[in-house]
Amino acid sequence: MGFEDSFFEHDDFFDGKEYLHRHTPLMTMIRNLFACLLLSQAVFAQVGKAPAYPLITHSPYFSIWSFGDTLNKSSTKHWTGTDQSLNGVLVVDGRPYRFAGIETPVLETVLPTAAENPFDCRYTEAAPSGDWTAASYDDGGWKEGQAPFSDDKDAAKTLWKSKDLWMRRTFTLDRPQFNKLFLALNHDDNIEVYLNGERVYSCECWNHKAEHIPVEDAIKQKLVTGRNVLAIHCANTAGGAFLDVGLLNEPVSRENPIPLAVQTSRELLPTQTIYHFACGPVDLKLVFTSPLLIKDLSILSRPVSYVSFKASATDGGVHTVKVFFGASSDIAVNEPGQRVIARKYAGEGLDFLQTGTVSQPVLQKKGDDLRIDWGYLYVAVPASAGVEQGIGKGDNPMTGFTGAHAPDSVRGENLSLNTSISFGKVDAKGTEKFIMLGYDERYSVQYFHKNLRPWWNRKGATTIIREFVKASSGYGPVIAMCEKTNGLIYGDALSAGGENYAGLCTMAYRQSIAAHALVESPQGELLFLSKECFSNGSINTVDVTYPSAPLFLAYNPELLKGMLNGIFYFSESGKWTKPFSAHDLGTYPIANGQTYGGDMPVEECGNMVLLTGAIAKAEGNAAYAKKHWKTLGIWADYLSKEGFDPAEQLCTDDFAGHLARNANLSVKAIVALGAYAMLARMLDEPAEAMKYGAMAKDMASRWPALADAGDHYALTFDKKDTWSQKYNLVWDKLLGLKLFPRQVYEKEVAWYLTKQNAFGLPLDSRKEYTKSDWITWTATLASREADFKALTDPVYKFATQTPTRVPLSDWHETTDGRQVGFQARSVVGGYFIKVLDNKWNPGSR
Repeated sequence: MGFEDSFFEHDDFFDGKEYLHRHTPLMTMIRNLFACLLLSQAVFAQVGKAPAYPLITHSPYFSIWSFGDTLNKSSTKHWTGTDQSLNGVLVVDGRPYRFAGIETPVLETVLPTAAENPFDCRYTEAAPSGDWTAASYDDGGWKEGQAPFSDDKDAAKTLWKSKDLWMRRTFTLDRPQFNKLFLALNHDDNIEVYLNGERVYSCECWNHKAEHIPVEDAIKQKLVTGRNVLAIHCANTAGGAFLDVGLLNEPVSRENPIPLAVQTSRELLPTQTIYHFACGPVDLKLVFTSPLLIKDLSILSRPVSYVSFKASATDGGVHTVKVFFGASSDIAVNEPGQRVIARKYAGEGLDFLQTGTVSQPVLQKKGDDLRIDWGYLYVAVPASAGVEQGIGKGDNPMTGFTGAHAPDSVRGENLSLNTSISFGKVDAKGTEKFIMLGYDERYSVQYFHKNLRPWWNRKGATTIIREFVKASSGYGPVIAMCEKTNGLIYGDALSAGGENYAGLCTMAYRQSIAAHALVESPQGELLFLSKECFSNGSINTVDVTYPSAPLFLAYNPELLKGMLNGIFYFSESGKWTKPFSAHDLGTYPIANGQTYGGDMPVEECGNMVLLTGAIAKAEGNAAYAKKHWKTLGIWADYLSKEGFDPAEQLCTDDFAGHLARNANLSVKAIVALGAYAMLARMLDEPAEAMKYGAMAKDMASRWPALADAGDHYALTFDKKDTWSQKYNLVWDKLLGLKLFPRQVYEKEVAWYLTKQNAFGLPLDSRKEYTKSDWITWTATLASREADFKALTDPVYKFATQTPTRVPLSDWHETTDGRQVGFQARSVVGGYFIKVLDNKWNPGSR
């Protein structure tokens, strides 16, 4: 029951519900007062359950999450699912309690992969005769080469362009006794692996990163002192080609496991994730703060997060407390086997640990399931007598502390940057300490063949050390600003759509912002470039910008301009010559031009025109549109010819396939033309305004008859037994264009309410899956609060009950809540559409 419904449920109250709906300013005032009362209680008890929990979130590369509800029951991970361990232990009166991370076995390299060190081998691309897998086989006639093998010249040491590859790697062992042996195997596609003639593994499949495959004991026994051979056949059946292989050993553990602290609470706020742990007689409050202050680009762009620890006695006594915290060097590698160098030093009142790969392949890789392997990870802490730092190994943050004998520099793999801080004596009042984690990417993206520095160092005039100094000295004020932002984001969402909706916006906030790189173009313009995460890895995809936009329109339109600037430049520079907008600028982090295999002409033209119109609405002027008026005119002309009854083509929901006569895509074109006419009026272009305004009104008047399917409107104009979410209609409402009659909205909303499943409204009649961002847009068409909540509450149910534990997915099954695809994408910024509606059209329900 919504506030209005409960407020007027008693008959003895005057017949005011109808009255107040006719007098919306009074209704808005009452609703906002009520929201303020709720906010004072709710703002500090926001989201207790999410699919995954953001811990360190700054960019597509510096993004660490907990994929489980209990922080010390699993390893923390990059959004791609690869382990990037953060580990913590609180020692109370000499007794340790692990509060973060898990103890995983440290794997030792037996035979390095090419990711660690390119290796020599023999290979052939013609089918060999005889038993080519045997250790005794004569491969003298084969070619000599170095791994890795790939069809990508940037990734390969030896280029492989044929279908089949046979490779033999000879190696020598002095002592072939191992506890648990694993293959480290990265292959694309089908694979057969033999060790001294015995088949170890085969699979008609591919992977895109090294996987650890157990070697059976019986096969492990085939290893001998002296010469051994790995023999592999890899078949490239489609797409890319790749091969790399090594061997690892898990030694017998000689350490006793550290007892676990008891997690007693967990809370997700827009900029912070907070845990409480019982560590014997001491409560530990652990707070991860990524200060993504959307209105302050200097702090937003600073790649430094805080991890704070507050220890308080719970038994009335006084206790000696010390915290150990470790960050894995795997945060700075793409694959765990890559060799790193770690250092420790001090300066500017801070103690530092630093790590990065030895090879530093700056901007040499592009794609989706990738992690950064250039630049440097830093752990910093204010220097004091109670602070010590060390370079350890594995997941035990209590290692690497050997006093004066500790090395200042270590090379290896799977190192840990460990910090210990003494709290001294702790009583019920508690004592707080903090450390900082930061990442210097050096260069974030390549933009039309020029490497760009991150925004915080866009002129190359500062250093990461100075950023840490500012972060350290500003700890108190920055935390206060984060808490204010928490209240603002949650409060706006609570007022707009209620508690569950506010929870969705809270989950979306950091994820959406951190899926971008913030840089400055060579032309001096702000660029806010998205990565199409867990999709195809495109950079600055227009139909990812489109659903992401509401968050940035609501709080900082400059960032939305940064999402459009590169696409405008692509066309206006002459690099893109088609009469419609490009789809993307490349594959992250390389933005040298579109790499998507097809075009989305109506989709992307409509998106660019609509979002430019939305910026004008947000700012109250069309200055941004004026800069790009010629380009906007070309795109509006295209929409006028091709948009009303679209030919077969893809739209943003490309995973659902091509469609002709797409009714929702037609809506986008019509509303975009209306937005263009609005811009023309703002720019005192009366002829353009009249021409396109009349055109949009004419199309909107004809659309209902074409799409009519009785009690709803169809998916396509020619198939009346279909339906779809008409989420593009929302811009008619938000921009106040009034092209479509209100009855169109009401008819569709009424239909949607009959088509819902347990976890939401399907995208359309073809499948049961949905896009959660579009549901919030569709729900914003509703005039009744109860209908909005009826449509969005199942999305909240998905977010809090999905069995798929990954950063928030925007593509899920409405029947069982399972992820279909996509995760950690910026498009969840689209959840803020109702917040935006509430800001632009208060009392519009």
